[in-house]
Amino acid sequence: MAEKKKSGLFRWPVILVILLVYCSPFYILTAISFKPATDLSSCWKFSDSPTLENFQTAIEQGGIFAALLHTLLITFVTVFLLVMVGSLAAYPLARNRSKLNIIIKSFILGIMMVPPLSILVPLYSILVDLGGINQYWGIVMILLTFELPQAIFLYTNFIGSIPAALDEAAAIDGCGPIRTFFYIILPQMKSVTASVIILTGIHCWNDYQFSLYILQSSKMRTVTLAISSFFSQTTSNLNAASAAALLAIFPVCLCFLFLQKYFIKGMVDSAVK
Repeated sequence: MAEKKKSGLFRWPVILVILLVYCSPFYILTAISFKPATDLSSCWKFSDSPTLENFQTAIEQGGIFAALLHTLLITFVTVFLLVMVGSLAAYPLARNRSKLNIIIKSFILGIMMVPPLSILVPLYSILVDLGGINQYWGIVMILLTFELPQAIFLYTNFIGSIPAALDEAAAIDGCGPIRTFFYIILPQMKSVTASVIILTGIHCWNDYQFSLYILQSSKMRTVTLAISSFFSQTTSNLNAASAAALLAIFPVCLCFLFLQKYFIKGMVDSAVK
């Protein structure tokens, strides 16, 4: 009991330091976002007269609202394709453990090791030939290519933990592989699907490097491009720039709060089982 009390005494200071390190940027960002331009007090202090003028400036001048809609569309389509293609590809890889499937899984994991920027030039050249520049499908295909290996890896590990007897029982009842997957396997993958949605969705939402080269039109800017441009235009108005950044991270934080229970369970199941 004494040793547990001592460990608890050391644990709480460490937890408080970690919370301070991680939460202080969000606290400062929020405090600055609600300050009027005339308030020159410390960034650690909330304004006595908070205002929404900075958010209005970010939406009207920075085009943040339109950029949020563009990013939401790209992220939703990409994540939907990742869930469908990743789970369908992982099912035969998890059930048929042949030498060929082992090679395919190793190849998929090898793609995860490739730095995306190292092949940006050939990817850009291919998209130019296909007419994918300034097209939503172009950025969706690029993001899908680089995020799919992670989705397949998580789904493969999770499906491997589901008893194969369920597949055999479904086959006896007359279900083919496709019906077995959609009616038996897919309903059991809620937790790992939440993990895939959060991990890949955050990467798609925060993408800057590919969007910068593929979505060159100002009318198709994603939220990262809009914030980057807005920051460069409003170097003297950090309050509005902070409001724009706060608007950009709010949807992602909201999504994580709703899916965090399934996310933690899915990550544990995919890694341990």
